[in-house]
Amino acid sequence: MQKTGTAAVAAGRALALGLTLTFTLTAASSALAAEFRSADVHNSDDYPTVAAVKYMSELLDKRSSGKYKIKVFNKSALGTEKETLDQLKIGALEMNRVNISSLNSICPKSLVPTMPFLFDSVAHMRKVLDGPVGEEILKGCESQGMIGLAFYDSGSRSIYAKKAVRSPADSKGLKIRVQQSELWVAIASAMGANATPMPASEVYTALKTGLIDAAENNIPSYAGFKHYEAVKFYSVTEHSMAPEVLLISKVVWDKLGKADQDLFRAAAKESVTFQRKKWDEQEAKDKDLVVKAGSQIVTDVDKAAFKAAMAPVYTKFISTPDLQRLVKAVQDTQ
Repeated sequence: MQKTGTAAVAAGRALALGLTLTFTLTAASSALAAEFRSADVHNSDDYPTVAAVKYMSELLDKRSSGKYKIKVFNKSALGTEKETLDQLKIGALEMNRVNISSLNSICPKSLVPTMPFLFDSVAHMRKVLDGPVGEEILKGCESQGMIGLAFYDSGSRSIYAKKAVRSPADSKGLKIRVQQSELWVAIASAMGANATPMPASEVYTALKTGLIDAAENNIPSYAGFKHYEAVKFYSVTEHSMAPEVLLISKVVWDKLGKADQDLFRAAAKESVTFQRKKWDEQEAKDKDLVVKAGSQIVTDVDKAAFKAAMAPVYTKFISTPDLQRLVKAVQDTQ
């Protein structure tokens, strides 16, 4: 009887342990699925890219009955774009929103939409990125451990400095911050400027202390990073419409079932419409903000002269038949 009782107790303990382990594993699995981390460098919690990923999270939460959510860590909380991309590739970070320029040295096809004066207008850019050319570029990073989910608008990038920049003659010799990309160094050099690559988080102090004379970015970044406090002339060169990209780690992606992958892709695509509307509103709001703060929007810029200066950049970077094919496909898109 004692033996039987002992066996029963042991069996009960084993069952209890099994149930505990099952519960623990299930809970751990649910916790992993429930909250994917997504990085973003922008300071404002309501910045269009930050808000768009939060919107995507709402869609996922609703459509997966709470199985999937995304928590956005902005303000460079998880590191610079380069650092978070390194985390993404090995699966240490689930998702990441970066400017496409950050991918230029990793994924060759990402060079194409980064090229200066490539798009005729915002409408042209959106049509290209929503079509087959955009899909091909998004797929270009899969071999590097990253799945491209969507393109977000990043507006038109222009130069802001302590003086008006109306032509390449005005940019000659300027110490200008650029993204940490060989292409961006070449673009600034073609303008006659002295390129100074650095992370976005360091630009404000660099402008304030005179380490750099200028930077280049869109109006919402000029406002959101408070760069307008340091330099007051925003010259509308509109030299690039390089988009933002939303990525998910391939390590994470490969663990999702096909239905869940489709869920993520659909939610990401829907967040694009949300982001673009938010972007257009933010751009208008921030333009008004910087003007009221004393900034001067310089519109009489000789864009043709800047564009002509970019020929060597295209020769150097669009150097393969594949990249040349993609550039032509962009130009042929009506």
